[in-house]
Amino acid sequence: MNKLKFVLLITLVIMLSACFPSNPSNKTEVLLQGRTMGTTYNIKVVATKEQLIELKLQQQIDAALKQVNQEMSTYIKTSEISLFNNSTSTEPVEVSSGFARVLKESIRLGQLSEGKLDVTVGPLVNLWGFGPEQRPDKVPSDKVLTATKKRVGLQNLVLEGNLLSKTIPDLYVDLSTTAKGYGVDVVAELIESNGFTNYLVEIGGEMRLKGFKNTGELWAIAIEKPLTNERSVQQVIIPKDNAVATSGDYRIYFEADGQRFSHIIDPATGKPIKHNLVSVTVIHPSSMTADGLSTTLMVMGMEQGMAFAVKNDLAALFIAKTENGFDEQFTVKFKQYLK
Repeated sequence: MNKLKFVLLITLVIMLSACFPSNPSNKTEVLLQGRTMGTTYNIKVVATKEQLIELKLQQQIDAALKQVNQEMSTYIKTSEISLFNNSTSTEPVEVSSGFARVLKESIRLGQLSEGKLDVTVGPLVNLWGFGPEQRPDKVPSDKVLTATKKRVGLQNLVLEGNLLSKTIPDLYVDLSTTAKGYGVDVVAELIESNGFTNYLVEIGGEMRLKGFKNTGELWAIAIEKPLTNERSVQQVIIPKDNAVATSGDYRIYFEADGQRFSHIIDPATGKPIKHNLVSVTVIHPSSMTADGLSTTLMVMGMEQGMAFAVKNDLAALFIAKTENGFDEQFTVKFKQYLK
């Protein structure tokens, strides 16, 4: 379930009909941009440029994101996660608090979803050519698939406090379903710790927002229509003080023998998902949790995903592809955020 995502959300400047108090100060929306986690970040903070320069906020953000990468990037050979993956020891090792925080939530979501989110599915992601190894685009044989599935299983990953261990030597952990969202949370928390309460943080399509724009309007977000070759708006939402994450299977895939294979892997089958659900958006206070949940619901498909979302009181939007276009469904909790 490697969720290598292109930007699926676009920020829009939208005038809201409701009246909000104007901003009498000289504060503007200061834009901070950079690269991290193989993608870009775009951050807007309602402040003065002088404030951000004095606090060296962008340097703080870059340092924090560098730390997240060093903890959880499978593309960095010396990262904590890479060292754990390359080790064949089953003895517990102490991991950083950030790594443990993401692992704890990933395991919780995995158990909650009865294995639909499985952060040990990396070997299957690599097998299908969507991981850091970037193997050729080809369909694995049943024999190879069966052998690879033996290396997968959330029950083989044990976290006790900050001590992490595996019960099989070649277990491989991939946190791409939650680590990017965690990076967004880290940046949001850092901005707030510096005294700012009006901001928008976006990393590779994952977002977290709080407060108002410098004009006094609420932040508005556009959810992209799930089309392969063009970009247009499907839905506009007002998330308020929340995070937004979208997962889709329409951008990253390969074709072989006349079939289309998505990058999102179902741990139960070891194969790419095969249903008509093409996009899921989740709104939640935590970007890390929204990130993991959007992938979880994508794996489940429309019917099972909707039932899971309703049962767990989630704000979720589902978009399925049909012969007549797109079928859009959302939970009652999501409705409050529609523009």
